[in-house]
Amino acid sequence: MIVAGNWKMNKNATETAELIRAVAADMGNTDTRVMVAPPSINLAVAADAAKNTNIKVAAQNMHFAESGAFTGEISASMLLHLGIDHVILGHSERRSIFGETDELLAKKVDAALANNMTIIFCFGEELHDRKNDIHFEVVKNQLTEGLFHLDSKSWQNIILAYEPVWAIGTGETASPEQAQEMHAFIRKTLTDKYDAALAENISILYGGSVKPGNAKDIFSKPDVDGGLIGGAALKADDFLAIVRSA
Repeated sequence: MIVAGNWKMNKNATETAELIRAVAADMGNTDTRVMVAPPSINLAVAADAAKNTNIKVAAQNMHFAESGAFTGEISASMLLHLGIDHVILGHSERRSIFGETDELLAKKVDAALANNMTIIFCFGEELHDRKNDIHFEVVKNQLTEGLFHLDSKSWQNIILAYEPVWAIGTGETASPEQAQEMHAFIRKTLTDKYDAALAENISILYGGSVKPGNAKDIFSKPDVDGGLIGGAALKADDFLAIVRSA
């Protein structure tokens, strides 16, 4: 089980350190892998605050190139220099707002793996996809184009995060049954492409308005292995309640 908090564009450096320390102070012993992803400008502060805790710090994004004329971007080596070896790739906001394509994401995946980083790979359908009953097709295509060029060994460094885009920041949440249905489909898709052993060993997170009040029901489904948490990750008590649900 994994609970990862995607802070998006929130928290300054002081608030970053305070939130990580508050989570660490109350987290106690847990078998759940706990991660936080603050804005890139605060990654050094976050890494320092998370030292000697069970909290792993992840980046929200990275470029595929090692260096070069890419204003505003960060590379894998820059992240590793800070002690950051986890990265979120393909978040719906990167896809929809910043125009990241499956082809671009495949290049980012390759760059992260070449640097032995762990990837939280995000994907999921929009509302019109679900209304048109093509949500399974959309998800399968995102997996195929972004990840299915990889060999089986590379999947040791992959965590999947299914995001129904219509349930992000909207207050809407896929029902536990809807989440389970898609997660089971994802695992079958992995089985068909690779094998059942690989599919069973991949963590598939649900991301879409997970809150303390619904986390337990969502996490109880057999193919849901935790959550990628947005707004609820910005408050220590809410985030900790979700970790305990896992």
